[in-house]
Amino acid sequence: MAQMNMQQVMKQARKMQEQVAALQADLSETTVDASAGGGMVKVTVNGDMQLVSCTIDPDALDPEDVEMLQDMIVAAVNEAIRGVNDIASKQMSAITGGINIPGMPF
Repeated sequence: MAQMNMQQVMKQARKMQEQVAALQADLSETTVDASAGGGMVKVTVNGDMQLVSCTIDPDALDPEDVEMLQDMIVAAVNEAIRGVNDIASKQMSAITGGINIPGMPF
């Protein structure tokens, strides 16, 4: 009987592993847009956590306040990364049933 349960557990583990691989493939196709400064800085981050675009409104270019522009860029990128993490966490939770499994991504 224990052998049957172990086979079932292994089968479920393989299925979960396949679902995680599919999730990772889907995430690489996902993008999240975010902005800061009322839309003066807009960024897009993909599911691989790479910044793929950054648009800066010319009105944000104030040579007297470069730090503000830098802060807006950081804020927008961080917001987009949080968005990708939220998507990944929700999808992973759907696969694992909300159980946090050590060693699993996300």
